[in-house]
Amino acid sequence: MKILIVGGTSFVGRAIALSASRQGYDVTVINRGVTPSDLPESVEHLIGDRGTDLSALSDRSFDATIDTTAYRPSDVARLAGALGDRGGYHLQISSISAYRDPAGPGATEESAELHGEDGLDLDGPITGETYGPLKAASERAAAKYFGAAVAVVRPTYVIGSHDATMRFPYWVQRARRGGVVAAPGPRATNLQYVDARDLANFVVGLTGAATVGAFHVAGPNPAADFVDVVERVVRRVGPPDTTVQVVEADKILAAGLATKMPLWSGGTSETLLALDSAKAVQHGLFLRALEDSVDDVVEWWGDRAWPEQWLSDEEERSLLD
Repeated sequence: MKILIVGGTSFVGRAIALSASRQGYDVTVINRGVTPSDLPESVEHLIGDRGTDLSALSDRSFDATIDTTAYRPSDVARLAGALGDRGGYHLQISSISAYRDPAGPGATEESAELHGEDGLDLDGPITGETYGPLKAASERAAAKYFGAAVAVVRPTYVIGSHDATMRFPYWVQRARRGGVVAAPGPRATNLQYVDARDLANFVVGLTGAATVGAFHVAGPNPAADFVDVVERVVRRVGPPDTTVQVVEADKILAAGLATKMPLWSGGTSETLLALDSAKAVQHGLFLRALEDSVDDVVEWWGDRAWPEQWLSDEEERSLLD
């Protein structure tokens, strides 16, 4: 089976390419060639920019296409124009952000509502406010250009090694430094996540079976409590005297440090982070233990310096004071 992966060298795309290659598929990736690649030599690399030039796909045919980098409907349209009917089965990586906030926890793929397009500039900048609606619009574009028989995978926060967002790695590295770890409250704030390797294996499984439909890729189900997750990370890699101190949400928000608390929803227990993933589990989704993801990050991180965008010692002390 010949699989084309649009993206393929960074985080999620990389994990999917590795999973497909290890399972014996004939894998081709197309990307701009900017991100260094550690994919095996058996993976074919094509250079192309979906915004300007996808000519590398001319006269190429595939049994399946996995699109990991569709952020606007125009991205989908250009890929469809380049592939025509030569892309085979189509799977698109979307996001739970494509949904409006559900009324309560446990929303399914059938009950959750996608964002609409009223007032949305489909070619406008991607911001925190437009990311989700543009993802929803990209899903509708996939159905338009590739037919209704496509698969859409909507992951929550993706964790693990090679994470360019540096969100989950913050908590792993902060735990390893020890001392008193500031964790944002309230304790019961919802959190769901998925290891990039589990997401990848699920996507490749759907592709191999040509399974259609939409799927939440989020765990655990029901959702975890944010502080409980931080405490599990600390127990896994923190020095023996490491403790976790919950900091009130209002204090973090007043200090302007909310963006330095990765994966946190700002003190509200978002129902968008408490979705029902039973359908995906029934179709083969396996969710590994959080501790496995922690170990993966530790091995990958090595002795890198503390990134400037992370919470500094001084900022953390101000929250703990």
